[in-house]
Amino acid sequence: MTSDNSRSPADVLIVGGGLSGTLLAVQLLRLPGQRRIVIVESRSELGRGEAYSATELGHTLNGNAARMSVDPDNAEDLTQWLGDYIAAGGWPESDEQHVPIAELFPPRGIFGLYVQQRLAEAQAIGAASGSCVAHVRGEVTDLQSDESGVRATLADGRAVSARFAVLATGMFAAARTPQRDSNALNAAAVDPWDVAAMTQLDRQGRVLIIGSGLTMVDAVVSLEQAGHRGPIDVFSRHGLLPHVRRQPPAWPDFLAADHSLRSTRQLVRALREQCRLAIEQGIDWQAPLDTVRVHIPRLWSQATDVQRRQFVRHVRPWWESHHHRSPPPSAKLIERLLQTGRLRVHAATLQGVEEAPPGQVQIRVRYRGEPASRVESGATLINSTGIQYDWRRVDRALPQRLLERGLIQPGPLALGIAADPGGAVLDAQGQVSAQLFAMGPPLRGMWWESTAVTDVALQAKALAARLVALQA
Repeated sequence: MTSDNSRSPADVLIVGGGLSGTLLAVQLLRLPGQRRIVIVESRSELGRGEAYSATELGHTLNGNAARMSVDPDNAEDLTQWLGDYIAAGGWPESDEQHVPIAELFPPRGIFGLYVQQRLAEAQAIGAASGSCVAHVRGEVTDLQSDESGVRATLADGRAVSARFAVLATGMFAAARTPQRDSNALNAAAVDPWDVAAMTQLDRQGRVLIIGSGLTMVDAVVSLEQAGHRGPIDVFSRHGLLPHVRRQPPAWPDFLAADHSLRSTRQLVRALREQCRLAIEQGIDWQAPLDTVRVHIPRLWSQATDVQRRQFVRHVRPWWESHHHRSPPPSAKLIERLLQTGRLRVHAATLQGVEEAPPGQVQIRVRYRGEPASRVESGATLINSTGIQYDWRRVDRALPQRLLERGLIQPGPLALGIAADPGGAVLDAQGQVSAQLFAMGPPLRGMWWESTAVTDVALQAKALAARLVALQA
């Protein structure tokens, strides 16, 4: 990658070089025409971002290879690449999963290699027509926009100008993101993915984990790989764990046949009925649930704010635990620790982090059904509360300055930012920007499911086509 930015302005400036930004660059490079793309990313490598910078083999994708292609026109792309990679001697540990390649759950670090190879191939295609991508290492702290284009200011004072800019900032992991009103938890906590740091912990010490979703699963895997063998107590409001992801057979797409199902109540009732029918036939209940996934953007976008709030308040915890499922290798570890009693899950709400004696951490929690809170003590605390989607709470320069300037507004239910259906950002007055776009996790409020690989890949293809058309 080149970091030369002597030519200016670029055609497209991409803010963020993780999965979202890289897949957008791939699609832009593949399209006919000559264009210059600049990606501003603080990491030394493109294509990894927060999720795929993991180096531990135990931190795997939560979807199998057949579900995780970055090519929206070829669902077999990852399976094919992974087969070649394994045949060439990569990832010999894959044999331990004892399943066909399409059903493997690859380590996230290896998935990052796959994304990088697809970028390299796209660069070769783009070079034939005079297109190129430059990686500028740094952090965008401000953006300004006018009729001529956009100008990004970096933390070190450098500036990058372009005709269009795309916010591909990815996910703000709560454990790694400073937040305006809740930094005490992170100040006392250990990073869920930092195995090296966990090797320095008391191996028999009690670990307290806040949150019971997939980040918690990663944290437990990290602890196990670091050699921790003590008790682990997980606290979350509902006490729900992710189900294990299985490979169910195909099931009829009942939502495609009935568009009258619109409200949260109607959807839940119909889905329960479909799951009941599947179980009666001896078929995994995950089969009908998996048919819902493709309809979520439509259902969410056509719902009223009242219906969306009802879903978030009453259905979301169960949707997350049933739909965002754990990869089998991690699920086996969780089950083993539950059975031996080392891992316990509590339905309790975090009230705050307390001052503690040296070498200890203390939190105040209120258990479900109890009127008063109590203090729990341990040797280590881990924040596994997942992703912070409310940009108003993210204490970083770019989100705050964009909000202050009125260049963006919060998305529905304050999830991410608002945009039109094609990704053009809405400013504080609701005007559609002609220069500023967004994709991936920032559009959570628009589509609800806007973080999965397939979601991001489809958005990248559509947005690339839109930008090229505007460039013409």
